[in-house]
Amino acid sequence: MNFLKAEWRKLAIINYEINPEILEKYLPKGTEIDFYQRKCYVSLVGFMFLNTKLLGLPIPFHRNFEEVNLRFYVKKREGNEWKRGVVFIKEIVPKPALSFVANSVYKENYKTMPMKNIIHQKDEELLIKYSWKDKTWHSIEIAVENQPLKMESNSEFEFITEHYYGFTKRENQTSEYEVSHPKWDYYLVKNHQIEIDFKSIYGNDFECLNHQKPISVMLAEGSEIEVKTKKYLA
Repeated sequence: MNFLKAEWRKLAIINYEINPEILEKYLPKGTEIDFYQRKCYVSLVGFMFLNTKLLGLPIPFHRNFEEVNLRFYVKKREGNEWKRGVVFIKEIVPKPALSFVANSVYKENYKTMPMKNIIHQKDEELLIKYSWKDKTWHSIEIAVENQPLKMESNSEFEFITEHYYGFTKRENQTSEYEVSHPKWDYYLVKNHQIEIDFKSIYGNDFECLNHQKPISVMLAEGSEIEVKTKKYLA
């Protein structure tokens, strides 16, 4: 059953390498870190949530909004196959009702903050900027060549975007849900700017990111998506 249908568009993805020991306490039971070329990734992702429907119904004043999240990558063995997914450290949205539904129904760690976006197209360039505010404004800004390209097999971009499950840790219980969408196109990044205090937003564990340069920066076009109903694992 589909819990949510929407579009995720213009996903700005800032990737960092991190010591996997930092993530151990966030790791849901039954999952393990999913590495790419022996590197442990954590990603800051900003995007537009568009045309949102909950249980098939549009929610007035809550159809289109920004989201910014910090996430890392895991896998879980099921039989002879691996389920590849993400774990969210925190997800930021601009409306309290969104946080309430996500936290109460999906047991995620959503926070409400003022947010704004800029999506500006000029000639051959596309500029994307997502901003959010706690005590001060934080932002992700990416400029790209305005020509989407097809995903390349076995690429870093494929690894980052082809994790189709969400795993959540609550005490000793793990829950999972599936997110379905087609393969995404990407844009060639020309330059980027990041203004964020990871410690103030995500806590002491992620202060190290304040002193690192990203390992890569991406912009994905996105698509329509479907989020299946969550299930709880023993």
